[in-house]
Amino acid sequence: MRPAHILHLGIKELRGLWRDPALLILIVYAFTLSVYTAAHAIPETLNRAPIAIVDEDRSPLSQRIVGAFQPPYFAPPRLIGQAEMDRRMDAGLDTFALDIPPGFQRDVLAGRTPVIQLNVDATRMTQAFAGTGYVQAIVDAEVRAFVARHRTVQAPPVALNLRARFNPELNKGWFGSVSEVIDTITMLSIILTGAALIREREHGTIEHLLVMPVTPFEIMASKIWSMGLVVLIASAVSITLVVQGLLAVPIQGSLLLFLAATALQLFATTAMGIFLATVAGSMPQFGLLLMLVLLPLQILSGTVTPRESMPEAIQAIMSIAPNTHFVALAQAVLFRGAGLDVVWPQILALVAIGSVLFWASLVRFRKSLR
Repeated sequence: MRPAHILHLGIKELRGLWRDPALLILIVYAFTLSVYTAAHAIPETLNRAPIAIVDEDRSPLSQRIVGAFQPPYFAPPRLIGQAEMDRRMDAGLDTFALDIPPGFQRDVLAGRTPVIQLNVDATRMTQAFAGTGYVQAIVDAEVRAFVARHRTVQAPPVALNLRARFNPELNKGWFGSVSEVIDTITMLSIILTGAALIREREHGTIEHLLVMPVTPFEIMASKIWSMGLVVLIASAVSITLVVQGLLAVPIQGSLLLFLAATALQLFATTAMGIFLATVAGSMPQFGLLLMLVLLPLQILSGTVTPRESMPEAIQAIMSIAPNTHFVALAQAVLFRGAGLDVVWPQILALVAIGSVLFWASLVRFRKSLR
């Protein structure tokens, strides 16, 4: 192995990437606009959901309930008649339709239990699931506040004092932006290295390299360090300018520790990209393989849902994936300010998994050249 060969071959890869506008646009988009969008368009967040209200009571209590539905969770409510409710729901104009019956305030003050009808468009699954709880909480809060002015309400025996650590504002955008950067690091590192190898094969330059005094190890190592360097620099810029600067997300831990762990993650995922490129015969086949690999890596690694909520068999299988350990490490460092004394098990796991992937990719790459 000659380090000079690896250096010059890597520079060749960087020049080839610079002449590929499609990949350059993908890199810029993934680390800027995609991160910004993820911070403001988290699927489980209720944001300006359309709601219509049929106020058949027209009492101070019903007007109070109508006024409680405000942005950012709900759009300003539209007052409609009962005959319009089904028609608007059928047309998809409203996600929620609340029907306040006549005599509602009178029944509440009399101590009876009146019923409010809530119609939900369940085809909008995410908003329907989260919004139902929001509507119930808003109505309960307004009724309790109204009743407290007219009769004594028994105080609850226990008061819950909530203290939110690491994200005191409970801002889901903080979590969404950082998680998007973590997922993008894995996605682009696999795509760039795999595309670099397939591009060599499709253009016929891989044969030119084989007649030169370079080894398969040098060819593979050059693609890994060059594409990994691009993703590492892009992730640092994204964390600094987009996450901390534009979105004003506070980063608790050491950025240098995160970037060092990112380099280990890139060592593993770029080797994975080489392995997938040797399995695929063309760029379309490589794209199909990415669907089978990236979706489990991103969905089951802990960025979308906590690993503790998954079946134990899935947790055991995903423990051998580098993304699982990288997600745990990145969240601990960036969200909770963890140091090396906390995340060293994940670092050792990334080193071990990356070494195995590199060896397997090198063996596969050598076989594909025969």
